[in-house]
Amino acid sequence: MLADPLPRRWAHSQGVARKARTLAPILGDNAELMEASAILHDVGYSPSIASTGFHPLDGARFLRDQEHADERLIRIVAHHSCALLEADLRGLRHELETEFALESPDLVDAMIYCDMTTTPHGEPTDVDQRLTEIASRYGPEHLVTAFIQQAGPEIRAAAERVLERLESTPQPM
Repeated sequence: MLADPLPRRWAHSQGVARKARTLAPILGDNAELMEASAILHDVGYSPSIASTGFHPLDGARFLRDQEHADERLIRIVAHHSCALLEADLRGLRHELETEFALESPDLVDAMIYCDMTTTPHGEPTDVDQRLTEIASRYGPEHLVTAFIQQAGPEIRAAAERVLERLESTPQPM
């Protein structure tokens, strides 16, 4: 649904899924759920399903209503990368909050980390470079730029929590 109409978005989603695989040591039984959520997190950008113009909500509704996907996967997609803050700016917070509960904080952090350390082309990056890239892509007056500036501290904190967990988890030899 993204490969043909939005190949760069698809490359990003594939990169986010690759990043999710690296978190298996700290995710345990949730590793596959995170990888699936990562590959699907931007499905709401697909022109064939976009209806509100807010991709977390459009994607979650599609996964729920058309695909009957796992409820936890849907919640991760719905709330990925501080979506409530952007929903608030778009006047869609009530819909997002009432239709989709939040997932566990560890998985919310993991999704933020995966998304915000992957470039639009699917390559690894750091959080500050990613935030700068998003703001420059949308421009100073865009709602997404206002959102990303507002969400920046939480995005950085979530990534830091994930990195701390990775560093404190023994790696398999």
